Amino acid sequence: MTPEPRAALARLVAALEGHLDVAANRRGEADPAVAAAYQRVAEAFEVYDDALYSAYDEVTPLVLYDDVEDDRDDDDEDDEDSDDDDAEDDDSDDEDDDAPAGDAAPGATADSRR
Repeated sequence: MTPEPRAALARLVAALEGHLDVAANRRGEADPAVAAAYQRVAEAFEVYDDALYSAYDEVTPLVLYDDVEDDRDDDDEDDEDSDDDDAEDDDSDDEDDDAPAGDAAPGATADSRR
């Protein structure tokens, strides 16, 4: 069962305050208390975002750092795939380059005509 958005928000705010407290009293660069507080913030945010969506069909403009990293990894893989496609296009015949632009559907690119 999804919690009420107001209760989930209160837990998120408490998690953020806890994170601030341990960050201010950090004991070294790899303080496990900071890492644990970070995780509590991430989990509380996900619960709040889910509750907000369930109750009001709304989301926050925020993205978790791990999600951003995953998206970047996906983008990197897409870029590598597109580089491979570009290399294949360079080796192909130039016959399509001479085709009149009117042969393509509106909004189509040279690659989508092939």
